[in-house]
Amino acid sequence: MAALDVAAETAPAPVDARMDARMRLVLLVLLLAQFMLAVDFSILNVALPVIGEGLGFSLANLQWIATAFALAAAGFTLLFGRVADILGRRRIFLGGMALLGVSSLAGGLATGPEMLMAARVAQGLATAAVTPAGLSLLTSAFPEGPLRAKALGLNGALMSAGFTTGAILGGVLTDLLSWRWAFFVNVPVALAVVLVAPAVLKESRPAVRPRLDVPGAVTVTGGLLALVYGLTVAGERGWTDPAALTALAAGAALLVAFLYVERRAGSPLVPVRILTRRTVVLGNLAGLVAFVTETSLVFLMTLHLQDVLGFSPLAAGLSFGVLGAGTVLGGVYAPRFIGRFSARTALVAGGLLQAAATVSLAALGDDRSGLWLLLAATFVGGVGNMLAIVGFMVTATSGLPDAEQGMATGLATMTQQIGITMGTPIMSAVVVTSADLHVGIGRAVLVNAGIVLAGALLSGAFLRRRT
Repeated sequence: MAALDVAAETAPAPVDARMDARMRLVLLVLLLAQFMLAVDFSILNVALPVIGEGLGFSLANLQWIATAFALAAAGFTLLFGRVADILGRRRIFLGGMALLGVSSLAGGLATGPEMLMAARVAQGLATAAVTPAGLSLLTSAFPEGPLRAKALGLNGALMSAGFTTGAILGGVLTDLLSWRWAFFVNVPVALAVVLVAPAVLKESRPAVRPRLDVPGAVTVTGGLLALVYGLTVAGERGWTDPAALTALAAGAALLVAFLYVERRAGSPLVPVRILTRRTVVLGNLAGLVAFVTETSLVFLMTLHLQDVLGFSPLAAGLSFGVLGAGTVLGGVYAPRFIGRFSARTALVAGGLLQAAATVSLAALGDDRSGLWLLLAATFVGGVGNMLAIVGFMVTATSGLPDAEQGMATGLATMTQQIGITMGTPIMSAVVVTSADLHVGIGRAVLVNAGIVLAGALLSGAFLRRRT
């Protein structure tokens, strides 16, 4: 067969690329939910010191406000993706949104560390339920081809913009009102989605309801929890810490056990044939690179702006507005790019553009004269990153029947959550290799660019390989 390409492999039938009024309403509801979930990933970052003072968190335990959310969101995503296939994707979507609203209200009313941590875990579980169910509803509502690419492009743009908006909104709400509003802001949005969605979204589930693979669910959930915990501890204490190494080893062992279980399961959580499908594997690897690098670059540039240049948290957050603009532009343009070229080309071109923009940031000095470079490079990098992310989503969900969309989007969402969680510990470990913070940030920027470049080149090479 000639060079493999996502569009050529799946060969979808031509479809009308225009959305009707109902499609637009469905897209609005799903995008609003996904945007809010993305905001939650970063909205508390700026507010952490204030929360610690208000509720009595020790400095060492502050990071667990973010980690508790990440553990639940990453660890249970694949499980909830399968549960959505069994019980109905709309049902799980609505239940997750209701849980998000209630847990956000509880977080805003928290009077102590225990209540806040419980609220963050519940928010993470809600994210693990809503994100794959919402993506499954989206891919099921829009036929494969231009319409789905357009919907996924807008979803990716708002998701990435939501991550940036969270950093800005967290600073604004904390400075002008209170850190509690970083939680309260979710409540009216969740309520609106829960009230409107039943009339807009159709229930979606496979024609034949699968059974839940309990051994597979236990091993993959335990493996992901151990992996995320190990990465978090490694970022805090170093990669030689015994607790980090033990958790990472346990996570790896459980994930290997998961593959063994899936090969023998009668109704596997993720059929091995899907895990061996080139588009699924390569798409998710490319997505992992995209999320690991761009979210951790925000962390590196936050260090540069606040600890090297002396910007306030609010000013640093506002500086990332140009990154958000770049991601929105990339998400809007990506479907046209994929329609004209291919998802493979979007993965490669987006990665190369992001790598070039990232490597230029190594030239930043320790004064504010280079601020223009930071703004320009993050904007261009945001465009490239979103091209790659939309290419990843189209690649990872193409050519699969509707009955398997829950599994495919569950895998894609798991990739997203793990990538967001992995990036910062990896870059933190590089930064601390130098006693000079500015030098350490420069090294981490070069490592970040190298990872992006390697991912783009490997994506192109593997997708071109003849079969």
